[in-house]
Amino acid sequence: MPRIRTEDRRPPTAFTSAVARVRYLIVRQEDVWFIKFEGEEFGPYQSEREAVLFAIDAAHLLGDHGERTEVLRLDETGKASPIWTYGLDPYPP
Repeated sequence: MPRIRTEDRRPPTAFTSAVARVRYLIVRQEDVWFIKFEGEEFGPYQSEREAVLFAIDAAHLLGDHGERTEVLRLDETGKASPIWTYGLDPYPP
């Protein structure tokens, strides 16, 4: 009599949330930094660190009001890299 396999040999699938996060984007233009949020641009900031800290503060406040927020940095090619995510990363950073 053949043995019945009880284990699942399929590769695990990635879990993706159906709820999108509200994004704060940190971008460099010339020698200054900006925060882009919901079609608006805030700044200029003299350093990336300054822009990141302001964006994290804003994202944290919105996160405290129930929104799923994150801060991303856009490089020169437009690729986004996560910097901070509400509920996953410590605050203050």
